[in-house]
Amino acid sequence: MQTVSVTQAAADFGAFVSHGRCRRTPTGNGVLDGLTFAVKDLIDVEGCRTGGGNPDWLSAQEPATRSAPCVATALAAGATFVGKTVTDELAFSLEGRNVYYDRLINPVSPDLLPGGSSSGSAVAVAGGLVDFALGTDTGGSVRVPANFLGLFGFRPSHGAISLEGVVPFAPSYDTVGWFTRDANALARVGDALLPARRSTPLTKLMFARDAFALVDAPLGAELKATAEELTDSGSLDLFDGREAEYFDCYRALQGAEIWQSLGGWITSKKPHFADDIALRFAGAAAITPAEVARCRRIRAAVRDRFEALISADTAIVMPITPCTALRIDAPPHTIGDFYRRTLTLTSVAGHCGAPQVTFPLGRWQDRPIGLSVLGRRGSDRALLELVVRLAARVAESTPA
Repeated sequence: MQTVSVTQAAADFGAFVSHGRCRRTPTGNGVLDGLTFAVKDLIDVEGCRTGGGNPDWLSAQEPATRSAPCVATALAAGATFVGKTVTDELAFSLEGRNVYYDRLINPVSPDLLPGGSSSGSAVAVAGGLVDFALGTDTGGSVRVPANFLGLFGFRPSHGAISLEGVVPFAPSYDTVGWFTRDANALARVGDALLPARRSTPLTKLMFARDAFALVDAPLGAELKATAEELTDSGSLDLFDGREAEYFDCYRALQGAEIWQSLGGWITSKKPHFADDIALRFAGAAAITPAEVARCRRIRAAVRDRFEALISADTAIVMPITPCTALRIDAPPHTIGDFYRRTLTLTSVAGHCGAPQVTFPLGRWQDRPIGLSVLGRRGSDRALLELVVRLAARVAESTPA
């Protein structure tokens, strides 16, 4: 696989943080031999400070004494680490911008946001600077930028990959995921990082009718037509008319966990945040125990319904964002609507602890578009194998 090195590229698109430009050579050999990778600056790399996208957080950190298990495993499997990447501020964004760093440049179009919060990792892969990159995904922080940049992006089953050495955000939703430019590389990283156990092969594909209704109408029609071509086992309603409940439940549970993880530090250190990030933390602090208790019951019901909805050999095709990449000058009301609809779509995997892969379909109106495949919890390896097959089908049907 050919990779454009940082020195060969005209610029690194703002993907890397200056305090994390440290190279680590492989510690072993394996399925990742010859590949280079980058790591989101929420994940520890031995000898580097973990900045979290915030200068006050960075200033309080000492160099990590050991790498997070996901990094150590990649090195042991033969990959070479080349640097840490920009994250949206303490991961509390899906946009792909951070006021404390030079602007990330979307390698597809500089007028568009790359998506976040694993923004630098996505840009590094899309720009050809590395073969794969690790990020974190709580509410879509790998899946969204993958969709905006025409990449493959994977959110594993919750708990499949250790979160040791990763800055906690909302622990019952947090996962470590990754980006690649092709499906085979996505599966190779999975071979290295995922537990060895095999899962039931995924032989049936359904599409979620109601999920496409959350997408901008012209784009939704285009994506639904493609989903119908790819699926072979009919359709279903994923939300059962409770889309607003899925969103509200995610907002409350995520927010409460964020405040539990970071609220003590915020209260004692009084760090400086960008205005929009400060408002989000204030909202998280205001969530009540009664809201949390109510939403935990809702989440349990959502999980039970999802487990009953599809069998172990079935996966669901659905959109991952309601629109193509946002313009960098998108107005607040557009951004707010984007969050509401996106977090509704991405919340399903989060609530259910389920794995989900974003895969590209090419371009529509000169912007990357894609779909996602969602499986039951524990179907990670089977899901990656399925996406390799789907990617081949998409490639065969796409004009050269």
